[in-house]
Amino acid sequence: MLGAVSGNVLATLLAVAAGLAGSVQVALMSRLGERIGVFQALGFSTLLTAGLAFAFLLVVRRSAAGYGEALHQPWWMLMGGVCGLLIVFTVTYAGPRIGVAATVGILIAGQLAMGAAIDKWGLFRSEKIALGWPRLVGIALLAIGAALSLRK
Repeated sequence: MLGAVSGNVLATLLAVAAGLAGSVQVALMSRLGERIGVFQALGFSTLLTAGLAFAFLLVVRRSAAGYGEALHQPWWMLMGGVCGLLIVFTVTYAGPRIGVAATVGILIAGQLAMGAAIDKWGLFRSEKIALGWPRLVGIALLAIGAALSLRK
């Protein structure tokens, strides 16, 4: 029981940290994309991420076998990497054009809407979680906030 609680606390803290990092990422990638080009910034970021992930894998697992194991999984599970590439490209491109707050707001609204759909229908073999009115109101309010953040 204690391990589950600690795991939930850690997961929550990591989610908060990732949320904060996501906004910082929009600002940083926007500036890098303006200086060296959107695709150059995307390429550099992806290469840096791949190198760091490989190093972490070697440190934590003392092996690179995880790469081979990934190749034996269903193709659709591997598309998370493509989604990550789309996200980094989008924040690099959109940030300087519509602003950090608008980019983050729209990104989060889209994530929340898709997350609710995944939960409701159990997509990608996820556990089905009911979509009640509080979640629908939250998504609607976030979408309205994201739309309002586009106003300068």
